[in-house]
Amino acid sequence: MLKIDIIACLQDNYSYIIHDTDTNIVGVIDPSEFSPIDNFIKKKFNKINFILNTHHHFDHTGGNLELKKKYNSKIIGSTKDEKRIPGIDIKLLNNDVFKFGNVDFSIIDVPGHTSGHICFYSKKEKIIFTGDTLFSLGCGRVFEGTYLQMLDSLSRIKKLQGDTNIYCGHEYTKKNLEFCTKFEPDNKFLKDKKNWISIKLNKKEPTIPVTIEDELKTNIFLRCDVFAIKKSLGMENSTEVEIFKKLRDLKDIF
Repeated sequence: MLKIDIIACLQDNYSYIIHDTDTNIVGVIDPSEFSPIDNFIKKKFNKINFILNTHHHFDHTGGNLELKKKYNSKIIGSTKDEKRIPGIDIKLLNNDVFKFGNVDFSIIDVPGHTSGHICFYSKKEKIIFTGDTLFSLGCGRVFEGTYLQMLDSLSRIKKLQGDTNIYCGHEYTKKNLEFCTKFEPDNKFLKDKKNWISIKLNKKEPTIPVTIEDELKTNIFLRCDVFAIKKSLGMENSTEVEIFKKLRDLKDIF
């Protein structure tokens, strides 16, 4: 069984401590910085076997080298990012399986935000770590890929089983909700979500994880084929990728 602890880092980043309770293997997903991770680890485990990176951006790899040096950890990332992920030891490709104790993580290539972005997905545990590809009610900026690549990457994630829990890289949910509501104001699921988000944030709790099933009902970037959204943009006859590009460009300046 995998136990997950959410660690707030920097201004709005999330890193994740993962612990396979059957084998006592400990890892961290996307350590943004050293100190918050170290403070948690030395109190509870005093070891990190593996550091797993979804992509090379510094706000996801900033703690790599210090943590590796202190805990003699192995760093995992995409083969495509082997020259950009600090301290990488184990390089993985799409559809590879990484064994984390008794938990198998399937590697899913999701280019768009970066060219070497990957997700770590466990069907058995019903979890996926999406980094900056898919957020609660949003998606990442398109930096190194194309809009079509990013849309295809999101499509790969949205096809996973609906009860999969999404653990993403940032606490952007409230702002994302405002954007989704602007272009799909009659979505009743978004109205329900607003109350839930307010309760969570008022308690200073993360709005993560969320399920794929919930995101399919609310995340506008997963709903580019919905006529009501096309109509709100005045693009009733446009393709999904045209809708996605328009939404992503609008979100960049929102």
